[in-house]
Amino acid sequence: MIGIYGGTFNPVHYGHLRTALEITQAFQLEQLRMIPCHLPPHRQVPDVSAETRLQMLRLAVADTPGLQLDRRELDRAGPSYMVDTLQSLRAEFPETGLLLIMGADAFAGLSNWHCWQQLPELAHIVVMTRPGFSHPALSEFWQARHCTDKAQLATQAAGYLMFETVSQLEISATYIRQIIAAGGNPQFLLPDAVLAFIKQHQLYQTA
Repeated sequence: MIGIYGGTFNPVHYGHLRTALEITQAFQLEQLRMIPCHLPPHRQVPDVSAETRLQMLRLAVADTPGLQLDRRELDRAGPSYMVDTLQSLRAEFPETGLLLIMGADAFAGLSNWHCWQQLPELAHIVVMTRPGFSHPALSEFWQARHCTDKAQLATQAAGYLMFETVSQLEISATYIRQIIAAGGNPQFLLPDAVLAFIKQHQLYQTA
């Protein structure tokens, strides 16, 4: 199975990387593709370019087997809709199980996503939760797809919803940008190579 982990990664930090690694191990993924968003449809466009965010992500995953960089959203015009990304991946891997990885907050707002009902037709949905999390009552749409056994996901290429507990570190890209803009040091919140890149290119110097 192949994992899909999207985001603006502005900048990528240990919260992203630790959960990516844990999901890769928990589901015994062949690979997990980290896909930086080009034009996010649900939030303000980052003031740091997509190519720059891609370079930081490349530095972050360079020495971690199983985590791969995927630039397909950067090479596609228009808003970066996940349904388009999954259709592209499904065309490339027609028989392979795909796992779309997202946080609980993203899942709560999924009904606002473009063509969201098509997502489980293209991939399994894995929602990352913190220890002790109790997921809300599921709609009939999701209740019919909910499973609790990872082995079920291997029986088909898409269609299931599963919740998975991960070590969610209390780190946010917004907080890191605020620290840098205030002249502080965000070391230990993100990889040293990424921090060195930020300093070299003087990123996030203003709020």
